[in-house]
Amino acid sequence: MGLRCSQTIPAVVLLIVSIVGVLLVVLPAKEVETPPENMYGIIMDAGSSHTSMYIYKWPADKQNGTGIVTQHSKCHAKGRGISSYIGVHGGAAESLKACLEQAVKDIPKSRHYQTPLYLGATAGMRLLKIVNATESDRILKEVENKLRSYPFKFKEAAILSGQQEGAYGWVTVNYLHENFAKYGFIGRWLNPGRETTGALDLGGASTQITFETSEKVEDSVNLMEMKLYGQIYRLYTHSFLCYGQDQFLRKLMAHLITTQGVKPQVSHPCYPQQFKISIKLGEDVFDSPCTKNYRPTQFDPHMPVTVVGTGDYQNCLGNVKKMFSFDNCSYSKCSFDGVFQPSVRGNFMAFSAFSFTHRYINSLTNITMTSPSKMEAAIRLVCNMTISEITEKTKQSEKYMKNVCAVSNFIQVLLTQGYSFNELSFPSISFQEKLGGASVGWALGYMLNLSNMVPADSFGPMKALPLVPWAGILFLFILILLTAVGYLLLIYRRTVTKEGMV
Repeated sequence: MGLRCSQTIPAVVLLIVSIVGVLLVVLPAKEVETPPENMYGIIMDAGSSHTSMYIYKWPADKQNGTGIVTQHSKCHAKGRGISSYIGVHGGAAESLKACLEQAVKDIPKSRHYQTPLYLGATAGMRLLKIVNATESDRILKEVENKLRSYPFKFKEAAILSGQQEGAYGWVTVNYLHENFAKYGFIGRWLNPGRETTGALDLGGASTQITFETSEKVEDSVNLMEMKLYGQIYRLYTHSFLCYGQDQFLRKLMAHLITTQGVKPQVSHPCYPQQFKISIKLGEDVFDSPCTKNYRPTQFDPHMPVTVVGTGDYQNCLGNVKKMFSFDNCSYSKCSFDGVFQPSVRGNFMAFSAFSFTHRYINSLTNITMTSPSKMEAAIRLVCNMTISEITEKTKQSEKYMKNVCAVSNFIQVLLTQGYSFNELSFPSISFQEKLGGASVGWALGYMLNLSNMVPADSFGPMKALPLVPWAGILFLFILILLTAVGYLLLIYRRTVTKEGMV
């Protein structure tokens, strides 16, 4: 009798556990169908040259205070950046319409009212704010009214500071590189003490450098601390206004015109050989606050000037260097224009115009820019090419390719002399446009930070499982249940057989 009982008890316990397990798995299964699994967020990146919309999503049940965010879809608005709609009432708002309509379709209707919508304007609007604050405010208000008219949870339309733009770009880079412990305690155990990656961003009107540092940051303006996934990161960040690709090209043109004298024809050593273009001084050169220091006291803004390319690498480089000031540093060390910068350390990722230019140089020369010397050799080749050679090899129009030599030299001076990357540290830079299926820029980092303010869904004490894991666990408990029942039947049969023999 004791032996029979000892055989029966484990089988009964197994039977009870399996029944309870099946009930626990089956009961919350209905909750999978009720609210959607994901929360959504919309970021509109209003840059100086164009506006892009990014839709992000993350699990409704957040991890450690910050959502696990991925890119859901994106849209590039037609036309130029919102800062270009000076005096054009309704133009900036209308330019966003097509992308907002796409967002209505891309996000489940049941999530519309919960989806935060932000517009962040960068250096183009920062410049406009300096020149014409009234017009800047009008455009922002006009854009805000447009965003409020859609069924999303509008938060704000604001101009980001240069430090914010740099820091959020850094967050994006490190999130996509999986340098953060995204999954709480387990994540930290699997990925302890992983070094972060610095961020190098080159936009149309500004450029940013951001990296984690243990050195003393001598100018407090350049220090930013961010908390993500329960950890605090201490960052050096600086944004150089007027050193974006477009504004640098304007400054270079203004410098060449003023040094050669305001006359009908000007030589441009950075433009390719056999290339000519006609410009107007008022519209194309001296209408920016970035060129005010080069502006002649008297000139005709409507005067046409023919610019002739000479394709002279050394002359181009010499003029580009004059765009930077490496004197008058009041700190222990500086990058340029008297701005403090600690020594660069670790790996860096260069994106936006950095990566585009890198791609063009590589396609034109087949030289991989893994060192300053290789970069110089590649740029020499590019600057010696005619415009027809460049357009034929890149399959791009003259509109963009006329500037490849100038921008390449600008990047060379910025990285090697400005940020002090040398033969040892330069190979740590990777040039990339996308990573992990997401566009690299400040928008994703902005969304990661803002997702802390988005409430997580409450499913009650039980969290429903996705279909595949749920089905697997249910199958396991059913198997245990059948095994327990089979074992009990076997014991019962043996018992009946023994009693019959007696």
